[in-house]
Amino acid sequence: MSSPHSATTALDLSLDGGALTARLVDFPSVSGSEQALADAVEAALRALPHLTVDRYGNNVVARTELGRAERVLLAGHLDTVPIADNLPSHVEGDLLYGCGSSDMKSGVAVQLRLAATLPAPNRDLTFVFYDCEEIEASRNGLGHLARERPQWLAADFAVLMEPSGAVVEGGCQGTLRVKVALTGTRAHSARSWLGDNAIHHAAEVLGRLAAYQPRRVEIDGLEYREGLNAVDIRGGVAGNVIPDECVVTVNFRYAPDRTEADAEAHVREVFSGFPVEVTDSAPGALPGLSQPAAQAFLAATGGTARAKYGWTDVARFSALGVPAVNYGPGDPNLAHKREEHCSLAAIAECEERLRAWLTAG
Repeated sequence: MSSPHSATTALDLSLDGGALTARLVDFPSVSGSEQALADAVEAALRALPHLTVDRYGNNVVARTELGRAERVLLAGHLDTVPIADNLPSHVEGDLLYGCGSSDMKSGVAVQLRLAATLPAPNRDLTFVFYDCEEIEASRNGLGHLARERPQWLAADFAVLMEPSGAVVEGGCQGTLRVKVALTGTRAHSARSWLGDNAIHHAAEVLGRLAAYQPRRVEIDGLEYREGLNAVDIRGGVAGNVIPDECVVTVNFRYAPDRTEADAEAHVREVFSGFPVEVTDSAPGALPGLSQPAAQAFLAATGGTARAKYGWTDVARFSALGVPAVNYGPGDPNLAHKREEHCSLAAIAECEERLRAWLTAG
């Protein structure tokens, strides 16, 4: 697979992390349009004799084959959200501005730097660069690899280079969305006794939510806080009609010690007596911080970690039986913003810490 731009847009992996991030940012790669960047990444990696390189669609995977006792996988997505007048990149002091600088081309730059400069790491390495992370899950490149090329993702431990402010964020929460439908009888509001107000029935659902005590659970020393919340409520026909339907949408963010089935069963129990329809579900991921590779990783990155509040692709690794954490130089609070930027010092720090982890005797 080639692009007409490939010959003139080569990536120089000898650049420092900040300069390489700027080069990556200047490759427009909105979800679905990653081919030129995937071409450049593939070409740069194939020039490195210590790596075996494979490609599936716009997903590029490079591996060392040194026979080490452990294999670590580092993954990052190539795509960005739509450009918001924030290209080309520019630098102001320590900050590199541009679409994707934080989420997550700074992390991809760190991956590429390590791929280029660690021919003999203390663990075998797999580098995964994938497409379509920022859009619907059915197009996610990592998901495609998990289904079609799962052997490429085999590892003892994985690091997803998601923006985390250079702090280890372990695992991720699972998420479940359901609709709770309330029914009644339509009538004229002037003769309300002839009807049955579905919106009023929502009071019981909202009451259960208001009284709900979310669980806190500690896993590998990290505290995950759960939450069960109404995120939408719809009902009503007209200003003079008693409504016969009301739907409350509820989102359950749950700790990764629950399975999807456990989470669904719990929500159905909370709303016992009401019809519950699941509309969206994604499992969480255990942090796996008790693994030897994870312990060494924590020590090399400062010795502290926090729970990941939200869902990320570490859940895909968890489904494959690979413990995974989020760790990247970008600031998650700046992701997708018009003023998105990343600290050059954070990029250098992230690379330095990963290098120390992968070279320690």
